[in-house]
Amino acid sequence: MKTLQPAGWAAPRGYANGVAARGTQIFVGGQIGWNAQQQFESDDFIAQTAQSLRNVLAVLQEAGAGPEHMVRMTWYVVDRVEYNARLKELGQVYREVMGRNFPAMSCVQVAGLMEMRAKVEIEVTAVLPD
Repeated sequence: MKTLQPAGWAAPRGYANGVAARGTQIFVGGQIGWNAQQQFESDDFIAQTAQSLRNVLAVLQEAGAGPEHMVRMTWYVVDRVEYNARLKELGQVYREVMGRNFPAMSCVQVAGLMEMRAKVEIEVTAVLPD
Protein backbone atom coordinates (compact mmCIF):
# COMPACT_ATOMS: atom_id res chain seq x y z
CA MET A 1 0.00 0.00 0.00
CA LYS A 2 1.25 3.48 -0.87
CA THR A 3 -0.02 6.76 0.55
CA LEU A 4 -0.55 9.39 -2.14
CA GLN A 5 0.55 12.86 -1.09
CA PRO A 6 0.97 15.41 -3.91
CA ALA A 7 4.12 17.53 -3.70
CA GLY A 8 3.57 20.88 -2.04
CA TRP A 9 0.32 19.90 -0.34
CA ALA A 10 -0.04 20.38 3.41
CA ALA A 11 -0.02 17.05 5.25
CA PRO A 12 -3.54 15.93 6.23
CA ARG A 13 -4.29 15.24 9.89
CA GLY A 14 -5.95 11.91 10.64
CA TYR A 15 -6.47 10.76 7.05
CA ALA A 16 -4.67 10.30 3.72
CA ASN A 17 -5.41 12.24 0.54
CA GLY A 18 -5.20 8.98 -1.39
CA VAL A 19 -3.98 5.39 -1.22
CA ALA A 20 -2.80 2.99 -3.92
CA ALA A 21 -3.01 -0.73 -3.19
CA ARG A 22 -3.01 -4.12 -4.89
CA GLY A 23 -4.59 -7.34 -3.63
CA THR A 24 -7.89 -8.78 -2.42
CA GLN A 25 -10.49 -6.07 -1.97
CA ILE A 26 -12.66 -6.13 1.16
CA PHE A 27 -15.81 -4.02 1.32
CA VAL A 28 -17.23 -3.41 4.79
CA GLY A 29 -20.85 -2.28 4.74
CA GLY A 30 -21.88 0.65 6.90
CA GLN A 31 -21.42 -0.17 10.57
CA ILE A 32 -23.34 1.68 13.26
CA GLY A 33 -22.86 1.89 17.01
CA TRP A 34 -24.76 -1.19 18.10
CA ASN A 35 -23.36 -4.45 19.41
CA ALA A 36 -23.28 -7.89 17.75
CA GLN A 37 -26.90 -8.47 18.86
CA GLN A 38 -27.95 -5.22 17.12
CA GLN A 39 -28.61 -3.45 20.41
CA PHE A 40 -27.47 0.06 21.29
CA GLU A 41 -25.63 0.28 24.60
CA SER A 42 -25.32 4.07 24.47
CA ASP A 43 -26.74 7.15 22.79
CA ASP A 44 -23.42 9.00 23.22
CA PHE A 45 -21.74 9.94 19.94
CA ILE A 46 -18.24 8.88 21.05
CA ALA A 47 -19.45 5.56 22.48
CA GLN A 48 -21.36 4.82 19.27
CA THR A 49 -18.31 5.74 17.20
CA ALA A 50 -16.11 3.38 19.23
CA GLN A 51 -18.62 0.56 18.72
CA SER A 52 -18.91 1.33 15.00
CA LEU A 53 -15.12 1.12 14.67
CA ARG A 54 -15.02 -2.15 16.63
CA ASN A 55 -17.69 -3.50 14.29
CA VAL A 56 -15.62 -2.49 11.25
CA LEU A 57 -12.58 -4.17 12.81
CA ALA A 58 -14.53 -7.40 13.43
CA VAL A 59 -15.59 -7.57 9.77
CA LEU A 60 -12.03 -6.87 8.59
CA GLN A 61 -10.75 -9.65 10.84
CA GLU A 62 -13.23 -12.10 9.25
CA ALA A 63 -11.31 -11.55 6.02
CA GLY A 64 -7.91 -11.93 7.70
CA ALA A 65 -7.34 -8.18 7.50
CA GLY A 66 -6.74 -5.44 10.03
CA PRO A 67 -6.84 -1.65 10.21
CA GLU A 68 -3.50 -1.47 8.41
CA HIS A 69 -5.26 -2.77 5.28
CA MET A 70 -7.87 0.01 5.12
CA VAL A 71 -7.62 2.18 2.02
CA ARG A 72 -10.92 4.09 2.19
CA MET A 73 -13.26 5.09 4.99
CA THR A 74 -16.51 7.04 4.80
CA TRP A 75 -18.24 8.44 7.86
CA TYR A 76 -21.89 9.48 7.89
CA VAL A 77 -22.79 11.61 10.91
CA VAL A 78 -26.10 13.15 11.89
CA ASP A 79 -24.54 16.16 13.66
CA ARG A 80 -21.44 17.79 12.20
CA VAL A 81 -21.35 20.35 15.02
CA GLU A 82 -20.97 17.55 17.57
CA TYR A 83 -18.43 15.80 15.32
CA ASN A 84 -16.26 18.92 15.13
CA ALA A 85 -16.71 19.78 18.80
CA ARG A 86 -15.51 16.31 19.86
CA LEU A 87 -12.59 15.81 17.44
CA LYS A 88 -10.08 15.28 20.24
CA GLU A 89 -12.20 12.49 21.76
CA LEU A 90 -12.83 11.05 18.30
CA GLY A 91 -9.12 10.95 17.58
CA GLN A 92 -8.45 9.17 20.85
CA VAL A 93 -11.11 6.49 20.35
CA TYR A 94 -10.08 6.05 16.70
CA ARG A 95 -6.44 5.41 17.67
CA GLU A 96 -7.51 3.03 20.46
CA VAL A 97 -9.40 0.84 17.98
CA MET A 98 -7.63 1.41 14.65
CA GLY A 99 -4.16 2.46 15.75
CA ARG A 100 -2.31 4.96 13.59
CA ASN A 101 -3.80 3.72 10.32
CA PHE A 102 -5.26 6.59 8.36
CA PRO A 103 -6.85 5.69 5.00
CA ALA A 104 -8.37 8.13 2.52
CA MET A 105 -11.45 9.43 4.35
CA SER A 106 -14.63 11.36 3.76
CA CYS A 107 -17.11 12.55 6.37
CA VAL A 108 -20.62 13.65 5.45
CA GLN A 109 -23.46 15.02 7.54
CA VAL A 110 -26.73 13.29 6.73
CA ALA A 111 -30.32 14.11 7.69
CA GLY A 112 -30.67 10.74 9.37
CA LEU A 113 -29.63 7.11 9.36
CA MET A 114 -31.90 4.10 8.95
CA GLU A 115 -31.65 3.17 12.64
CA MET A 116 -33.23 6.05 14.53
CA ARG A 117 -30.79 5.88 17.49
CA ALA A 118 -27.69 5.75 15.27
CA LYS A 119 -25.52 8.86 15.36
CA VAL A 120 -22.74 7.60 13.06
CA GLU A 121 -22.29 5.02 10.32
CA ILE A 122 -18.86 4.04 9.00
CA GLU A 123 -18.02 2.05 5.88
CA VAL A 124 -14.58 0.86 4.82
CA THR A 125 -12.75 -0.52 1.83
CA ALA A 126 -9.60 -2.50 2.58
CA VAL A 127 -7.05 -4.31 0.45
CA LEU A 128 -5.31 -7.44 1.66
CA PRO A 129 -1.99 -7.76 -0.25
CA ASP A 130 -1.52 -10.84 -2.43
